[in-house]
This record gives sequence, C-alpha cells and structure tokens, in this order.
Amino acid sequence: MKKYIAEFLGTMVLVLFGCGTAVVCGGFTGGTGSGYLGVVAIALAFGLAIVAMAYAIGDISGCHVNPAVSLAVWINGKMTTTDFIGYVIAQIAGAFAGSGILKLITVCSDLEGAGANGYDELSGVGLNLGGAIVVEVVLTFVFVMTILGVTRTEKTSHMAGIVIGLTLTFVHLIGIPLTGTSVNPARSLAPAIFAGGEALSQVWVFLVAPLVGAAIAGIVHKMLFAEKKA
Repeated sequence: MKKYIAEFLGTMVLVLFGCGTAVVCGGFTGGTGSGYLGVVAIALAFGLAIVAMAYAIGDISGCHVNPAVSLAVWINGKMTTTDFIGYVIAQIAGAFAGSGILKLITVCSDLEGAGANGYDELSGVGLNLGGAIVVEVVLTFVFVMTILGVTRTEKTSHMAGIVIGLTLTFVHLIGIPLTGTSVNPARSLAPAIFAGGEALSQVWVFLVAPLVGAAIAGIVHKMLFAEKKA
C-alpha cells in the first residue's frame, strides 16, 4: 500500500505543477518570443517535478508516476501484474487529485484551462492527428528507453532522478508546441476530463500512443539486454 500511496502523491505533484505551469503561462500560442519562454518554463516544471519526486518517493515505489513507464517495467518482468494494476490505479487517482487542486486554483482566479493535450486546433502549430500519434509514440519511446537504461544497473541508478527529469524536460521542449506533450496517459486523462469539449474527444490519442511507445521501448530494451547478457 505504501507503494501505491507514493505513486498517487508523485503523480499528483507532477500534474499539479506541470499542468499548473502550463495554465499560468497560458500554454503555447505558436511562434517565438514569449511563446517559447512559456515552453521552457513548462518543460522545466515537468522535469523538476520528476526530479523532486524521484528523490522523495523513489525508494518506495521507483517513482513511475506514469502508466506507460509501469507498462514497460512490467514487460521487462520487474514488477508483478498485481502491482502494475495497483500502480496504474494510483497514478490515475493522483492525476485527478492534481487536476482537482488546479481546478480549485483556477476558479479562485482569472486563470483558465487545465493543461490538456491536443492536436489540430488544440496544437500550437496545427499538428494533425497522424502527426500527433507519431510524436507521442516517438517521444514516449525515447523517454521510457532512458528510464529503463539509467535504472538498469547500480552504476547509473544513483543519478536516475536527474537523468529522467532532464529527459522529460527535453522531450517537452519539442513536444509542447506539437501536442502539449503527454508521454503519460494519467497526465492526459485527468486534465482532458476537467477541460471537456475537444480536449476530451481527442484524449484517446494521448492514452493509446504513449502506451504503444512504452511497449515498444520495453520490448526493445528487453531484447537489447538479453543480447548483451548472452
């Protein structure tokens, strides 16, 4: 139960501070200048949230705070099916808690939005559906491969929090103008439900594509590790 509570808290912090920064910055409106400064701020918020939580709850749950990460870890046989299900439930609940707190903040201010992902009109650069799927699969693949790699041995695991946080930051730098960057189904589901409308109708992309990218990363990592071990 401690692991599930840790995943709940970690995901809540990630969504609150990451999506909260997106709301405060007004999201990405395209072009350069203030729009790009907003991208940097949002990317850093997501990355720093992961760094903070990695050192806060990493020893308890591994700080997945992302169903896609848990899927890849499960594929590699490093967690049981029961824990996988428990992690995903805790992560989704944490995401809703984070979005709920953000909603309380916005209704008490002039802020609007929930930090939801999107494509077409909801993309900062008008990325279409096909492009959004490709972006989320590729970015999630890179992110999850990094996580699996840096946590594989004790030689690198001590620096995992920093490496994972920086990787999440750099995938956000390119992904925010395109889709808002999901790479995390829990992070996408809760804000979409709070936002409603077009964001909710598009959320399936940000549930499916990250899971596909994570599954590919999990399989590729498992194959590469098996070949090296042999």
